[in-house]
Amino acid sequence: MATAADSDLIRSLDACLPQTQCTRCGYPRCWEYAAALARGETGLNRCPPGGKATIAALAQLLSRPMAALDPACGTHEPRTRALIEEGLCIGCRKCIDVCPVDAIVGARKSMHTVLEAECNGCALCLPTCPVDCIALLPAVIAPDPDSPWPEYTRAEAARWRARTEARRARLARRKQKRARPAKIASESERQRIRDEIRAAVERVRSRKRQA
Repeated sequence: MATAADSDLIRSLDACLPQTQCTRCGYPRCWEYAAALARGETGLNRCPPGGKATIAALAQLLSRPMAALDPACGTHEPRTRALIEEGLCIGCRKCIDVCPVDAIVGARKSMHTVLEAECNGCALCLPTCPVDCIALLPAVIAPDPDSPWPEYTRAEAARWRARTEARRARLARRKQKRARPAKIASESERQRIRDEIRAAVERVRSRKRQA
């Protein structure tokens, strides 16, 4: 069972990550990577977006030696943002379904667009697009002298973390809502079977009484 100290460590480690939720570290979101670091299960050099700044912060927090970025996770690249060529978009929603920070809006069979201010350049939308209408463009970087990352601000990281949590909560509610009718139907079916068994038993008893 995780202790309060464990949770505090995970939060501190998570705060060292730029919250792009890109999964390049091998974990589904930054929090899971932080949790694995806290347990000593993974290396501190698996965050390409954070680069050297993140590795240094994690090394200091965990009292581990610095390490070069793990090439298996990719390389640190200049920050980008996604752009949908809207004339080619077929409205399949696949990019919306994978965007970890809800930076893409649109409806099924309608044109989608990227909210430039919310896109973190994770690139998860690119491989899902069946018509290759998404491109990555250089992002305009707002300098933040208080940020540990040269390409991300603290405010952006905090916002992406909050948007990721809101998205996860929304999807969990949707899954629960979808599962509820199935459960009700299942209980209803079991009740129907019980009623039929009771009726069959009563018919047998009635025939015996009449014999």
